[in-house]
Amino acid sequence: MRNALLLQLVEQAQDGIVVAEKEGEDTILIYVNPAFEKLTGYSADEILYQDCRFLQGEDTRQESVHKIREAIDSSQPVRTILKNYRKDGSHFWNELSVTPFYDEHDRLTYYIGIQKDVTEQVELQMALEAAEKKITELEARLKAENSGAN
Repeated sequence: MRNALLLQLVEQAQDGIVVAEKEGEDTILIYVNPAFEKLTGYSADEILYQDCRFLQGEDTRQESVHKIREAIDSSQPVRTILKNYRKDGSHFWNELSVTPFYDEHDRLTYYIGIQKDVTEQVELQMALEAAEKKITELEARLKAENSGAN
């Protein structure tokens, strides 16, 4: 009963949830919930038993990838934001939380990943930073022009 309830809760969660096993250098997906499928556009059948890196692209920040890799290699939890890609090629900003899972004998068995689409927040922050930079540049230009006029 309890396991069925937990599975039902995970299946209905709004955030993407994945379970992965570490196999050498790879972290292999063994479970993804429907929210992960919706977020990425991939069906479970397409991606199960693959390494998680298929969501990354050329402009995925390597410092975020490195942070995740270090945490997995040292069996530590990690939270970061990175740019990932859906099946259709469109990007999304992913707030990823990865937690190691230990069995009753304290052996590391799985990693649980929670993925939240934070695209709107990240892109608003980036737009704000760009606007602030532009304002600073315009203020400097105006000040220089005013100094030259005097």
